[in-house]
Amino acid sequence: MNTPHSDNDTLQPLAGVRAMIFAAGLGTRLRPFTDHHPKALAVVNGKPLLQRNIEYLKQSGIRDIMVNVHHFADQIADFIRLHDGFGCDIHISHEAEAPLETGGGLMKAAWYFQEHDRPFVVMNADILTNLDLSALYAAHLERQPLATLAVTARPSSRCLLFDPEMQLTGWRNSKTGAEKIARIPKSDPMALAFSAVHVIDPRMLTMVRQTGIFSIIDTYLDLAADHEILGFRHDGDIIIDVGKPESIAEAERFFQ
Repeated sequence: MNTPHSDNDTLQPLAGVRAMIFAAGLGTRLRPFTDHHPKALAVVNGKPLLQRNIEYLKQSGIRDIMVNVHHFADQIADFIRLHDGFGCDIHISHEAEAPLETGGGLMKAAWYFQEHDRPFVVMNADILTNLDLSALYAAHLERQPLATLAVTARPSSRCLLFDPEMQLTGWRNSKTGAEKIARIPKSDPMALAFSAVHVIDPRMLTMVRQTGIFSIIDTYLDLAADHEILGFRHDGDIIIDVGKPESIAEAERFFQ
């Protein structure tokens, strides 16, 4: 197992790569904290989630970052400004009227990644992980799909479905039995939990058919019918969704 990310790690294999951190959500599961603060500023062992993930990206060499904001947007902007972006060039995408979810949020900031024309990293602000970003990125470059999604075989009620070649074939909610099928697999698909960390080729941004407020998963399922949307397994790594008060205590066991 990898060790949790540390600022002492000087290896920077992703220098020049851009990234986006989704930080616009309302964070209702983290109430009462989110009644007065954005979820991205929830603290784990003295560091807000947003800071931890900026430092996580920076550890791999990523210093050009887009952060989308909505809920208590000024608090996030002020936090980034107060700390001089933690040594990174950080842009803010303000979703003023309503949070656009992951798909809509990405498309609002699409210009930032299209002008750069290199695969970019996307992650949620409330995810803490020690996933090796350079390994994820290398896997993406090897097969050059539209997107590569980090996944593990951990328990989850909502899973993505993959064939033996790790091509996305669908989505399943085990609690409700709902399924969305993108393509018919040749054998029983593997159900894997999405880690909310992905690498996207900017050419995908021109193929997105959804508009307004939508999940990027809807886009992946739409495009997977005719294009490669691949999974990247990182079983054994730490992956914590810091979405509830009790998950903060769990995160503090692993991230100092």
